[in-house]
Amino acid sequence: MEKEMNFFDLCAACGRAIGRLCVACWHLLGRMIRLTYRYWWIVLTVVALAIAAALYYTRRDNVTFKMEAVALLNGPTIQQFEQAYAAVRTGCLLPPQAPIAPYVWDRTARSFDTFRVIDCLDDNTADYIDFRCKSTPADTLNVQMKDRLCLQFRIKARDMHLVPEIEQALLATLNADPAMNNSYVAYLKNLNEEVAFNHRQAIKLDSLTSAYYFTPASAAAPMNYNGNGVNFYGDRRIRLFLDGIYEQHEHMQMVDYRMQLATAPVVLENHFALNPKPVNSRRKCLVIFFLLGWMGGCVLAEIIDKRKAIGAWLKQ
Repeated sequence: MEKEMNFFDLCAACGRAIGRLCVACWHLLGRMIRLTYRYWWIVLTVVALAIAAALYYTRRDNVTFKMEAVALLNGPTIQQFEQAYAAVRTGCLLPPQAPIAPYVWDRTARSFDTFRVIDCLDDNTADYIDFRCKSTPADTLNVQMKDRLCLQFRIKARDMHLVPEIEQALLATLNADPAMNNSYVAYLKNLNEEVAFNHRQAIKLDSLTSAYYFTPASAAAPMNYNGNGVNFYGDRRIRLFLDGIYEQHEHMQMVDYRMQLATAPVVLENHFALNPKPVNSRRKCLVIFFLLGWMGGCVLAEIIDKRKAIGAWLKQ
């Protein structure tokens, strides 16, 4: 009969497994230290080669940086954008001057990726970019904006002069998608109508407030109540409509800003900017290459230490 395991037994088994893993790691570390002490000339040679490789990999012209920009979608949905961006992820971009034949940027820009822009207050204002991809479309606290995405790619320092050309090629590739262009045409028509409506409403609102402020009917007239022969007088102070006017103007400015940027299905709010933190920083690479070199040196030392047993095993 199989013994049933409750939650306490499961936790105890996990604890014992973690304990055995820690003991094994401790024994492995001790073995590596002994091998380093016994075969120091081998381990140090491999570590020195690894450090030299790290220094060469992080030379100034080979340092890799991230370029980031926020893209504004004029009509296309996130799904349409991702479908058009699939070609960009493979590195196939259209030339910016003559978008006819594809051109592969295989040795310049790479690791094209997108990140969602978060609007915490749901006021159509970007608050931060979710680089850790922790938000979800159903999240009501960190709302993912439906018309903005952060675009990112990596490029080496020696190719930094190609960033403007890559930016033009990226936009040319995205804006050549037929589905996104169809959505853009419908969006631009609605946006033009909304801009015209807002400006007409601003004029009407100004005329309405002028008529209310400067006509005698705006003053509160006395209200006669003849039942007891008493006259009641209302408040003659004029109520200003500044809150509604300011709200309408703020909305009109936002729509005018969108109209100003609605020149293509996908536009950038600004050019690609450099993230000053390099991907392959020298300090990080030195630590990683040192650990890899130490482990590689210990493996080589272990092979030399067990060479007789390995040779006997191979002769069997």
